[in-house]
Amino acid sequence: MAILVDSNTRLLVQGITGDFGSRHAKLSLDYGTQLVAGVTPGKGGLTFDHSTHKVPIYDTVGEAVKQSGATVSVIFVPPPFAADAILEAVDAGVDLVVCITEGIPVNDMIRVKSAMQGSKTRLIGPNCPGLVTPGTGDKSHGGCRIGIAPGYIHKRGKVGVVSRSGTLTYEAVWQLTTRGYGQSTCVGIGGDPVNGTSHLDVLKLFNEDPETEAIIMIGEIGGNAEVEAARWAKDHCKKPIAGFIAGATAPPGRRMGHAGAIVGGEDDTAEAKKRILAECGIAVADSPADMAETLLKIYKK
Repeated sequence: MAILVDSNTRLLVQGITGDFGSRHAKLSLDYGTQLVAGVTPGKGGLTFDHSTHKVPIYDTVGEAVKQSGATVSVIFVPPPFAADAILEAVDAGVDLVVCITEGIPVNDMIRVKSAMQGSKTRLIGPNCPGLVTPGTGDKSHGGCRIGIAPGYIHKRGKVGVVSRSGTLTYEAVWQLTTRGYGQSTCVGIGGDPVNGTSHLDVLKLFNEDPETEAIIMIGEIGGNAEVEAARWAKDHCKKPIAGFIAGATAPPGRRMGHAGAIVGGEDDTAEAKKRILAECGIAVADSPADMAETLLKIYKK
């Protein structure tokens, strides 16, 4: 089992002919992802060629979905056009949109969130690394890689990972893999202040997944998403959770990397979040080097 995506997921790439989009489309195909369509306005009728794969390119997402049966879209579109790209995918009726683009104006994302109210489509991101459901290594149980995460570090298993930080997602995954513990699904939700899917949303999905047995949740300063998730987990999640909060040395009021990583009040600090997570029964790692070990102290496969 897994959450959100698996070997049956049919993916389309918006921006497949761009440098970034084409590079990661190839890596997803190499990983075994069912990449069935690409979208670049004005290039409909061409194909995206890679090894034995010839992926058809369409002018619109609606046409791509109709012709290919794609259910998930990943967006590699420049910031000024990314919000409209998200809404085009929503209008086409896909189940999931994963937006990798960094630097989308906050006002654009507020507009997107408003327009998506009542939609069946879930948004992950923007400014995120995407998600990976690892495969078992044989063709009958292939994996699904959507976004920019390095596929080779993943191993099929029963630990779910959710994170605001891309690089810390990879660090947690590699720590688990090198210790022989695989992952069910790894979800990078992105660090922007207005995004589509929260820690809480993903925790609920992991909690309902029968084969996810333990969880690593990685957060950072700014906002209250990690606190909200921890308080829910205290009452509803029976699976062991390890947490890490980045940004302990960040000065108040200064943006640190992610647009959402800014301390605006006492409860936004790393120390406050770590305290609340611990109060909610989450094992908190003091260093990013200890994320897997912190989980393994409370979980054994």
